[in-house]
Amino acid sequence: MAEAEVSTNRLARMVGVSTKTAERWLKDPGRAPHPDTRSAVAKALGADEGMLWPRAAKSVVKTGASREIIQAYPYRNACPTAVWGQLIDAASHSITFAGYTNYFVWQEQPRLIDRLAAKAAAGCNVRFLVGDPESDVTRRREEIEGVPLTVSTRIRITLDALSKLKHLDGVDARFSDEHIALSVFSFDSEMLVTPHLSSLLGHESPMLHLHRMGDNGLYDRFAGHVSALWEGGRPVWE
Repeated sequence: MAEAEVSTNRLARMVGVSTKTAERWLKDPGRAPHPDTRSAVAKALGADEGMLWPRAAKSVVKTGASREIIQAYPYRNACPTAVWGQLIDAASHSITFAGYTNYFVWQEQPRLIDRLAAKAAAGCNVRFLVGDPESDVTRRREEIEGVPLTVSTRIRITLDALSKLKHLDGVDARFSDEHIALSVFSFDSEMLVTPHLSSLLGHESPMLHLHRMGDNGLYDRFAGHVSALWEGGRPVWE
């Protein structure tokens, strides 16, 4: 609420409940409102419903691999930037950006270089897996997209930002061309996954928000994919 600059009174008015009801949500995080109200609150705050009431989100589906799905978005840019910020800032052990360009994170997250530097200084491992701007895979993708801000340009913007972090222990980057159809962003036990559709740009493709619940679930499957690509990747900095 502080980040969204919304007071308790204002939030109550926005979602059609009494101020006392909203205050009860704040006093007892385990008390979750009706699903329709949860959705309205999340929209009002520009936040992920699963982040606000994780217990309620997880209780909707209690069996199978679906337990790990906190939220599904039809488009990547439907996921609030506040969710990305919360995941980045809450991570303490590892952060991995395995998008082909990772360009959008620098545009949407303020002071990201400073925030990642602070994470690395505190012992968090920060990794970036990016496409090779000179590869045939990149050139073919540019032909498919046909947009002025080319794939190679977006990768070079990321590489320029990373050059300001390369001197730090705990920050590493590698090239890989094998994840162009699947972007995986992990933050400790949480993950955002985007399977890229046909000729669509990244922000037009769907996204899943996952939370690791146990061995060999969805989170682990995608994490294993990234680990394999990382092992076969080429160092960005020699």
